[in-house]
Amino acid sequence: MKESYLGVHVSPLTYEGIVGELKTRMSQDKQSTIIAVNPEKVMTAQKDPQLLELINNSTFQIADGVGILLASKLRKGQITSRVTGVDMMARNLKFAAEDKHPIYLYGAKKEVIELAAANIQRDYPGIIIAGMTDGYEQDEDALVTRIHNSGARMLFVALGSPKQELWIRRNMDRLRNVLVFQGVGGSFDVFSGTVKRAPSVFRKTGTEWLFRLMSDPKRLKRQLNLPRFLLKILSSRNS
Repeated sequence: MKESYLGVHVSPLTYEGIVGELKTRMSQDKQSTIIAVNPEKVMTAQKDPQLLELINNSTFQIADGVGILLASKLRKGQITSRVTGVDMMARNLKFAAEDKHPIYLYGAKKEVIELAAANIQRDYPGIIIAGMTDGYEQDEDALVTRIHNSGARMLFVALGSPKQELWIRRNMDRLRNVLVFQGVGGSFDVFSGTVKRAPSVFRKTGTEWLFRLMSDPKRLKRQLNLPRFLLKILSSRNS
């Protein structure tokens, strides 16, 4: 049963729960989409009907943000932990390696995606990388054909949100062989090693936002979405 915050759906499943559902859906040849939800995205969706539709029509809306976890606690919901986009991708890579599902990587700069692919190949022995394309490909039809012909079963798209989700929605029906689609934002930067994640103490306490703010004070305006989101949750308990 999904939870709803200001009209935005969020799945209460853990990493293991989502991977379990993906295994079942893949065995039935059902396509699945995964989108990360955080307070900033929820607040943007209040003014952007297209984004709201993209989120709510996804198969899994993961609780990528401590604000969603806090909102669930305030509502006595079932979300007990964060499910971050980069860690969800890591779980899916492990699943793909173990079950021999070929993957395709699309997005980011050429040097970033090549480094990410090399590190993924090293860190997930046996994984099948069916192909990769950087985010500067101009011929969408040719790209879709390339992905289809690669035999990939999982596709990770790193174009930033909502561009990556719009691309996925636009091309899902042309990629019937792909059964898992995940928009992963800046995750290729992390897997390539070009961007360092917050130290584990910040990740464990759900305060990665604070680390990012300290590293880049210009993010303050974006981070103000967290208190705004929680205030709206407190003032509208039933939405």
